[in-house]
Amino acid sequence: MSFDTPVPLGNTGITVGRLGVASSYRAPEAAYLEAFDAGCNYFTWGSFIRGRSRAMRKALRNLFAGGHRDRVVLSLLSYAHSAFLTEAFLRRGLKHLGTDYADVLLLGYFSKRPPQRVLDGAMKLKRAGIVRAVGITTHSRSLVPELHREGILDLYHVRYNAVHRGGEKDLFPHILEPANPGIVAFTATCWGRLLSEKRMPPGEPPATAAECYRFALSHPAVDVCLTGPRTLEEMRQNLRTLTEGPLSEEEMARMRRIGDYVRH
Repeated sequence: MSFDTPVPLGNTGITVGRLGVASSYRAPEAAYLEAFDAGCNYFTWGSFIRGRSRAMRKALRNLFAGGHRDRVVLSLLSYAHSAFLTEAFLRRGLKHLGTDYADVLLLGYFSKRPPQRVLDGAMKLKRAGIVRAVGITTHSRSLVPELHREGILDLYHVRYNAVHRGGEKDLFPHILEPANPGIVAFTATCWGRLLSEKRMPPGEPPATAAECYRFALSHPAVDVCLTGPRTLEEMRQNLRTLTEGPLSEEEMARMRRIGDYVRH
């Protein structure tokens, strides 16, 4: 078993590769293109300048111009907590990328329920066909089941890693039914802490980035795990996730042991 087979992104009707790519770490264009060739098609790009990457923009424009638009899942992240600005930044972002729609409009970051006017504005964009699905990114695990019960959003970006595993009890079991939303995990390396030798238990080698992504993807609730490489070599190392597949019981126990140590 491996992670190189695409899966449905919840019930959105969108098919995704298991490893997604974030733009804010400034990897070179070649890294994004190589990831796409390996089956990674979920790309997050900020519609506001804070979350943009010129290299990813160039890679996406080249993919779109090359006839691959229908294979790319474009997730545009908006930090504007305003319906008017969200739409304005979204349209400007689409223009920069050379496409007329986004597969996902990602509202971020929210620690509590977004204002109704923001949700209404997002739904208007979805009805107009400018976006195919609407999601939210949050660190608040309790917020996701609350929003899920309303049945408004299509997917959620949530923090999940070997250090922060609370979602296994208070999030994932409460959202899988009935609507089965898409779940995208981020901060899989716990901001690099799981890769740091000095943070490890005595005698324990640090986790690799691929092990961190495999940990997140081994949970059946997670559709996509985001990776944020800074170099082409880092991207190549991270792509090992796709062929190595889920962690074994022994590997999972090691990751949990490391996660507990880092957390405490």
